[in-house]
Amino acid sequence: MSAPASPAVVELRRYTLRPGRRDELIDLFDREFVESQERVGMTVLGQFRDLDDPDRFVWLRGFADMTSRQRALTAFYDGPVWAAHRDQANATMVDSDDVLLLRPAGPGTGVTVDPARRPPVGAPAPRRLLVATVWSFPPDAERAEVPGPGPGLVRDRLVPALGRTGPAPLAVFGTEPAVNTFPRLPVRTGENVVVTLGSYPDDETHRRHRARLADDPEVRDEILPALARVERAAPQVLRLAPTGRSLL
Repeated sequence: MSAPASPAVVELRRYTLRPGRRDELIDLFDREFVESQERVGMTVLGQFRDLDDPDRFVWLRGFADMTSRQRALTAFYDGPVWAAHRDQANATMVDSDDVLLLRPAGPGTGVTVDPARRPPVGAPAPRRLLVATVWSFPPDAERAEVPGPGPGLVRDRLVPALGRTGPAPLAVFGTEPAVNTFPRLPVRTGENVVVTLGSYPDDETHRRHRARLADDPEVRDEILPALARVERAAPQVLRLAPTGRSLL
């Protein structure tokens, strides 16, 4: 039986699919690509439908470290399960290279999941919403684990404000700066991001939380203006509906 996992390296993967084929990929993924990946040393954290794009599939997987990532990916993509199903999976995809390589932004900011509690194949999708917010900064700004303007400002001031005005984030990640040791699967380079993951029972709860956050005096008058001065782009908000087997 799998033990609870707290990955030190996480991939946030966003796939653009051929029109109308998302459910086909999700059915295949949840049936064939969950336990088979975990058997070789990775953890499938969550699989999602993007609520704002019917042809986008989003998922996260985690690894103990970069060395085990290389080992696990080699074992899976050279293994029999991927060989048997890759043509069907790839036939649903237009692009699978939108990948952020991440690590926890500081102590206690990662995520812990228990694969033993994963619902079985065919389980109905749960009624909850995961919101991933991606804050992007110039490559030469300080990293998420360093206090100060930019990524540290998200971790040290915005994240506490999120918890003060509604549900605290499940996890906060920053860019993993290590070189991609499995180049067969590209990741985005030159990135410096902070990603917060929040869980809500429904979209209305999320909207109310965002409104309270925007009305918070510290956020409105200090934090958001400071972030606007250093961020590379406006934050990207992903509203994600978990599949039946997602752990998040």
